[in-house]
Amino acid sequence: MSELKYLQGYPESLVDQVRNLIAKQQLKPFLLKKYPCCHDIKTEKALYDFVQELKSDYLKKSAPISKVVYDKKIHAVDHALGQHAFVSRIQGSKLKAKHEIRISSIFREAPLPFLRMIAVHELAHLREKEHNKAFYKLCCHMEPDYHQIEFDMRLFLTQIELSGQIYP
Repeated sequence: MSELKYLQGYPESLVDQVRNLIAKQQLKPFLLKKYPCCHDIKTEKALYDFVQELKSDYLKKSAPISKVVYDKKIHAVDHALGQHAFVSRIQGSKLKAKHEIRISSIFREAPLPFLRMIAVHELAHLREKEHNKAFYKLCCHMEPDYHQIEFDMRLFLTQIELSGQIYP
């Protein structure tokens, strides 16, 4: 069986359970039972509004976000699923800074909790640049089931890599 790259770092006993689900062709039914449908946030305007709503609920005093988009290139670059970019530009004598969030286009056809988890992750970078204890504490504040959803999302990505999209 191929290497399960999305599950690296997890305990071997857990990875063995996933291998067993794959061998019995039960990973897709498992995911569909837990996440029966994908979200309806298909446009970049809807994505921007979705992320802005999360930001206004949890990070009111953080810097504004100028752009939120689905990006086709992200999945291939650095195995990232989303990116937070801090873009600085000089305009005359002023330095203008903008925050942009790019989310892999693979999440256009994913369950809403996965999209929310990626958005929460990228929003947390507004306050915490590094993946440290404070960063994950903030993620869990915004999404209490953050770690479970992240694991399920990794199962989702594994299933897509093995046999393509889950949802028609």
